[in-house]
Amino acid sequence: MIPVMRPWFGPEEQAAVGEVIASGWVAQGPRVAEFERAYAASVQAGHGVAASSCTTALHLALVLAGVGPGDEVVVPSLSFIATANVVRYAGATPVFADIDPATGNLTAKTIDAARTARTRAVIIVHQGGVPADVDDIRAAHDDVALIEDAACAAGSTYRDRPVGAGANIAAWSFHPRKLLTTGEGGMITTDDPEWAARARRLREHGMSVSAADRHASGSTAPEEYTEVGYNYRMTDLQAAVGLVQLRRLPELIARRRALAARYQELLAGIPGLTTAGDTEYGTTNYQSFWIALPADFPMSRNELLTFLAERGVSARRGIMAAHLEPAYAGVPAAELPHTEWLTGNSLILPLFHAMTEAEQDQVAAAVLAAAGA
Repeated sequence: MIPVMRPWFGPEEQAAVGEVIASGWVAQGPRVAEFERAYAASVQAGHGVAASSCTTALHLALVLAGVGPGDEVVVPSLSFIATANVVRYAGATPVFADIDPATGNLTAKTIDAARTARTRAVIIVHQGGVPADVDDIRAAHDDVALIEDAACAAGSTYRDRPVGAGANIAAWSFHPRKLLTTGEGGMITTDDPEWAARARRLREHGMSVSAADRHASGSTAPEEYTEVGYNYRMTDLQAAVGLVQLRRLPELIARRRALAARYQELLAGIPGLTTAGDTEYGTTNYQSFWIALPADFPMSRNELLTFLAERGVSARRGIMAAHLEPAYAGVPAAELPHTEWLTGNSLILPLFHAMTEAEQDQVAAAVLAAAGA
């Protein structure tokens, strides 16, 4: 089977992990601090705070923004369920908004349709690596906290700058399905030094001094726990991999964009087929190459997934819609016609750095056969 995604690892990652093991310090320590600085610089942010996942990074972002019980947070339903879950972690209520079907992202207008007097924040997702139009959203909704869920967007650009540049706060994922992976792991980036300092305390049980800093200083003074915190730390083992992966990122994006352009050429013979792509205001890293089927496609999306699997192609349904899951039955929502259309008629095709032209030809041939083209 041709997989949907395969991480790009090499001997450099193995050597980096070996160095950490040899150092004797494998928990959160100097490699994490180095990765935080390097990643923040790569997205033109003032501060980076590593976390155990993007989910925990988003939760910390909500805490920093003061979101709590009684508040509402506008989120897209068209997103992995963690985007809605973190709102509940904070004790608040998610309110689902619709998306632009061409990008899969929230817009200022779809947010406006979901806002109420209780709205405290909006989580803007750069879905599948396609940048959202954050300037337009900021202009219309600057009276609430705007948190960018950039889980999929490492290396994507917005108005000639990296996605996340200028964000109040952004959260990133380094899961194996992402371009830059540390196995598991996440990151907060922000220009606010007070938010960054508090996030560092919160991720480590609310300690006034981190274990790594206390060890490095040789201090015997006991730490204080200034507020209830969490265990949301990244390890130096993960950060060492992340540093190597960050250096690979430009080459990885160039390869994925070339493969995506080739997909678009190969599938151009299917009338009405929509594919992921750049926007007028930014570029995508093609974290996912999704296609949306035209209304007259000869088979349903799920039938196409089976058809592809029978021909050695492992595809996946498109981005899920959280409001259709049992866990979110009855949760407040605006009208969601574009969300329901895109989640029901889209799928994700294989795309990874080491993909060969022969593998890509096999995928495209199967889709074309299903279309009768």
